[in-house]
This record gives sequence, structure tokens and C-alpha cells, in this order.
Amino acid sequence: MTQTALAGAATDTTDAHGAAPARPARTRPAAKPHGQWKIDGTAPLNANEAWKQDDGGLSVRERIENIYSKQGFDSIEGTDLHGRFRWWGLYTQRKQGIDGGKTATLEPHELEDKYFMLRVRIDGGALTTEQLRVIGQLSTEFGRDSADLTDRQNVQLHWVRVEDVPEIWNRLEAAGLSTTEACGDVPRVILGSPVAGIAKDEIIDPTPLIHELSARFIGDPELANLPRKYKTAITGHPSQDVVHEINDFALVGVVHPELGAGYDLWVGGGLSTNPRLAERLGVFVSPDIAAEVWLGVTSIFRDYGYRRMRTKARLKFLLNDWGTAKFRQILEDEYLGHKLPDGDAAPKPTSPGDHIGVHEQKDGKFFIGVAPTVGRVSGTILSKLADTLEAHGSYRLRTTPHQKLVILDVPKDEVEPLIVAMDALGLSARPSLFRRSTIACTGIEYCKLAIVNTKDTAAHAITELERRLADLVDSGELTQPIALNINGCPNSCARIQTADIGLKGMMLPTDDGGTAPGFQVHLGGGLATDNRAEAGLGRTIRGLKVTAADLPDYVERVIRVYIAHRESGETFAEFAHRADEGLLQ
Repeated sequence: MTQTALAGAATDTTDAHGAAPARPARTRPAAKPHGQWKIDGTAPLNANEAWKQDDGGLSVRERIENIYSKQGFDSIEGTDLHGRFRWWGLYTQRKQGIDGGKTATLEPHELEDKYFMLRVRIDGGALTTEQLRVIGQLSTEFGRDSADLTDRQNVQLHWVRVEDVPEIWNRLEAAGLSTTEACGDVPRVILGSPVAGIAKDEIIDPTPLIHELSARFIGDPELANLPRKYKTAITGHPSQDVVHEINDFALVGVVHPELGAGYDLWVGGGLSTNPRLAERLGVFVSPDIAAEVWLGVTSIFRDYGYRRMRTKARLKFLLNDWGTAKFRQILEDEYLGHKLPDGDAAPKPTSPGDHIGVHEQKDGKFFIGVAPTVGRVSGTILSKLADTLEAHGSYRLRTTPHQKLVILDVPKDEVEPLIVAMDALGLSARPSLFRRSTIACTGIEYCKLAIVNTKDTAAHAITELERRLADLVDSGELTQPIALNINGCPNSCARIQTADIGLKGMMLPTDDGGTAPGFQVHLGGGLATDNRAEAGLGRTIRGLKVTAADLPDYVERVIRVYIAHRESGETFAEFAHRADEGLLQ
């Protein structure tokens, strides 16, 4: 047989009748388990899950108090340092002087300093002036006078030594505060309406529910090993002031036509590198069962959440795969044991949710919303603020999800004197549009994940925009705040996808072959507010990047383009989604 005949014989696939035989069916490889406890069992599928089961995060407190605080930073075991410490609100902070271009190339131990960020957990944002004074004193004594208001109603201190942590805990807890589960794979701080219990137009006061959840479940070992972090937001105010669309679990105040005041339930929101807005389950939650509904949803996340890959270990991924109908069924059938009544969505907000300015309370006193610059304060400022409020008859305040403060219970004749006194502390009740609407994450100053400086960049941008765009404000052409959210990395702690102008930190190439800090630009995002009925993610335009140095130039340009080309009544976000890309460059 010739070589050609051999080749033909070898490739001949017909049978005796000239028909090709059926190909054997391909078998797909078995899907890898997601690590869902109720489906796959509880055997750990990665190292992180292994150490959480071996020795949970709550256990490290004893070692901090009895070993690490006495023997110093170098005595801390690695899994405790980079894992369990978070369960108590502690992260190592970034070593000073490391360029943002090295963030992705250095190992964690090369990036970290022997100091900690310590996050004070403030459920509902509720503080007394005495608690505020304690935080201020801890900052000046143990944190080099550092203090940042976060967009999750916490206060963060920096430069904290492990040797000082037990004393800090003692003082916080004596004042009714804690750092318990402020970080970690746990139920994080519970966002609450900053005007809970005082607003004249409040639908329902969530304060009792927030207190119940905190007392019953925070620090409970049964809920201290979730797949990843779990965020809660609860409001009874019609402004929908707790950014509910980007939380794992959220309740929004509504009035049911037959059942009265209660809540609309949302689940599965979150941003980071895979943004997803929460969805309504379409149910009405009465106040008497709200805590059990929270426990049910949280338990679903614990039992069915994906644990094999941490990049998929948020509730939003489970909801995406299940859909709202299945999620509701599992909640009702497996965790509550009864059906929930159907419910309607809350109407569009009629007022801004940042509560800036002066507002009358339902008791005739006033609350005042004030803005620091991008949440940056200090221990000295917090202590002086406590003294100032008491001198003007106020003993309560709230942090907000917008890096602001709301001062409560101000007598009418003390409103203007207090505003003047707070101005002297850098806290404005009548801020510029740009100071009011700009937020920024921690950034490269302290964060190991950050690539660029955020706080200083944002403060400079505010100053420049106030000067450059004064003509538009003075003429009345620009009357509404345009949200500018600045983030130091892709993780979106500053909510870049839900801002009018969202900026994601990155290193950009320069003409001389080097790199410079800059940002990817997102345009037209937003959450439900008085000028927007529904939340939506921003638009990313390919190649639209700006250096930090050129940021004020870009923002000024795009705002002037908006003013020149907007249609009647069109918001910046609406314009940003409608406009041709060329106009937005």
C-alpha cells in the first residue's frame, strides 16, 4: 500500500455503507463546588476558610490583650495579623513613602507598617458628645491626632500601636462604643438614617431595630464566619439616606396600604470590581419581624454563599445566580417558615439624603448637617466639637454615609451661633456645591491597596473648582451639587460607579516613559435621590483617563460642557449618559 493509501485508510471514517459513525458524546467536566455549606459541606476549600474554621476571628482578642500588646508587633502570628485582627477593626497601615506604582508588585509585608488603622464601629452613626470626646482623646493620645469620617458612618484612627489597643478598647467600651466586627467576614457596621427618631417627615424610626440587631448578633459566633463581608443599611426616612442600593441587606421605610408603616426589603448590592445594584424582593417587612428577616437573609449568605473563591464570595453573586424569586422562596420556606406579604417600592425621594443645612425636628428643635472636607478631621477637632455642641445645648450627633456629620437637638436661638462656631472648626453647614458633594477614600496615605493620593487630591480639586466655577454658581446656572467620588484603587470604597463623576485610581503613562498617578473616569452614576428616581451605574468611556494633576482642568471642562449642552431640566448624570463621547473627553 502506498503512503497515500495508508494516509487515506488512516483517515477514512465511513462505515461499510458509506455513512459516518456517530461521534461519542462529549462529557463536560464536573462543575467545581462553590463551597456552599448547605450543598457542598463545610470542608474548607481554601486557606482562608481553613483558618476561619480552625480558630475564628473573634478569638484573637485574648491574644491581643495577653500576648501581642505585651510583646509588641513582631510577636504577632501571621494569620492573626492579616486575618483575625480584622474581626476587631484592625488593619495594618501602609508604610510611608512607597510609590503607588509598587502597590501591585510588593508583598503585603513589604507594604505594611508596624502601625494599625483602627475602625470605631458606630451602628446607625449615633454618638453622644461624650462618646465623640472619647474618640477625639484616643486620637490625640494614641493616633497622632488622625481621624477620618468614613462613608459607612465609622470613624477611623491611624498610627495605632498594638501595645495601646487594650487601653483603647477599655475606653471605648466604657463609653458604649466598640470595634467588634468593624472589619472581617462578618456583619459590618449597620448603616442607619442620620435623622432617625427626629425628622418631622420620618415614616418609621429604625433605631429600635438597629439596637436589637447590634445587641443580638454582633459578636455572635454563629454569624462570625460568613463567606465575606456583609453590609446592612436601614432607613425610615423618605430621602432614602443610607445608600441602600449598594448593601447586601437593606430596609427602606414604606407605608403599606393595609399593614401600615414598615420596610421594603432589598438584597444583593455591592460595588468593588464587579458592581451590582441590590434588588427588591417585593415584600413588605413589618417592624415586629424585621430582625428575623435580617437573620434569615444573613443566614442564607452564611449557608449558601460561595466560599471557594473569595472573588465570588459576596451575596450579590448568589443573588445573580438565583434571582429574586428563588431567593424569596428560600428565605420564606427555609428560614422564616412563613410567607411575607407583597409590598410596593418606596416613592422617589423628595429631599437630599445628605441632610446638609438647617432643618426643624419634630420636637421643634433643629438638626444641622455639616461638611468637613472629604471626611478628614482630627482628634483635636472632634474634642473641640464635643465642647462646642455642649456649649450650644446639643448632646447628640450622627455620622452619615456621605462623610458628613448631623448635629441634633439644637435650640432655635443657638442655631446661628453654633454654625459660626463650627465654621471655625472647618465644619460647614453651608458648604460650596463641591465641598458638599465630594467624597474620597483613605488613599495611598494609609491604605496598602491604594495607588494614588485621594484626600489631598480631592481637597485641592474642591478649592480649584470653587474658584474656577464661581461664575456658574453666582449666575445661578449651576445650582445642584455634582458628586465627585475619588477612589485610590479599583475596590470602590468611595463608590465611584454611583457618582456623577467617579474616579478610579491608577498609574498612567507619561510622555517621558514614566508613570504618574491618575484616574479612570466613570460618568453619570448615582443612587436614588431627590433628582433621580432609581439608582444606576456610571458610564465608562474607553480611554478616558486623567492625571491627578489635570483633574481640576478636566472636571471644570466637563461641567462647562454640561452647562452649555444640557437639555431643559437635564441632570449631569442624564447628560453624561446621553452625550457623545467626544463631548465628555
